[in-house]
Amino acid sequence: MSDKIKLGFAMCGSFCTFSKVIPQMQVLVDAGYDVMPVMSEYSSTTDTRFGKAADFVERIESICGHNIINTIVDAEPIGPKKLFDLMLIAPCTGSTLGKMANGINDTAVTMAAKAHLRNLRPLLIAVSTNDALSNSARNIGQLMNARNVYFVPMCQDDPIKKPASVVADFTQILPAVESALQGAQLQPVYC
Repeated sequence: MSDKIKLGFAMCGSFCTFSKVIPQMQVLVDAGYDVMPVMSEYSSTTDTRFGKAADFVERIESICGHNIINTIVDAEPIGPKKLFDLMLIAPCTGSTLGKMANGINDTAVTMAAKAHLRNLRPLLIAVSTNDALSNSARNIGQLMNARNVYFVPMCQDDPIKKPASVVADFTQILPAVESALQGAQLQPVYC
């Protein structure tokens, strides 16, 4: 049995951030974490202008050394089996934020988060949504008040053209993971 910290790394469909997020998996693996990937059904099967789903899946599984969990059925045992010491959602879309804030579990990622949180273990969220400072703001606020939920520091990504859009500073994932494992929110949350 490995004594490495088991980290669930879940990804949602903010495809434009995959090129920044996937390298952070390697950072975590290099830091000694046992990284187990989870992807929403949509993000693991949809080809976009940012890349082919099969290429992302192959790269992620190669980095992590684990098959991707991408169905609700496969995500449900995360809780009963206590698979993760910490779960990270990066990127976390506005849709996923809203579902988690309102107890909706209809994707592999939301099921994984629900299953993980039942064990009172930390959940770390790396926001990536065009409406973080509008419609999703209330969901972010609700999740910030939730027990065992932490956030990767985040900033407006284009305040002139997209004034409500916020994206996590993905380079802060490793320190945010270390902080959440200690039960603390990495500060400042907003840059």
